[in-house]
Amino acid sequence: MKLEVLRYSSQNDSTLGMLFDITEGRTFLCYTLEDKFRTQKVKGETRIPHGEYEVTLRTKGGFHNKYKNRFPNMHKGMLWVRNVPNFEYILIHLGNSDKDTAGCLLVGDTSQENVTEKGSISKSKLAYKRVYPPIANALQRGEKVSIKYINHDMV
Repeated sequence: MKLEVLRYSSQNDSTLGMLFDITEGRTFLCYTLEDKFRTQKVKGETRIPHGEYEVTLRTKGGFHNKYKNRFPNMHKGMLWVRNVPNFEYILIHLGNSDKDTAGCLLVGDTSQENVTEKGSISKSKLAYKRVYPPIANALQRGEKVSIKYINHDMV
């Protein structure tokens, strides 16, 4: 399975994007929100560098335990973006604003522009419940899952 994040706007404290499944063609999955671009990394306040990374399941840690209780019928482990230079434990999870992420990728069904307002996404739980199962199921079947981050936000 191949995923792609097209980042289209990095302003103030956030970066907005769109998540696609590009395994066969291009299927829009949801909107995304990350921390803003910075030339020098600030822990918990910087989006990951553009590039392609492996996704695996992380079956330990606080997020895993929280999501196992919150989504007992579907949770198999956190979607973990691996081998990101100078970053650890980058996850794909729920959230609505830059306050909800420390470098992770948040998913949502709607997006609020971040040019004149503070960027945000909403309906995160709905998006997560739709996007998570096919990715987790692919991983459990032993398929390789990758995610590519592409900057179209002039950064």
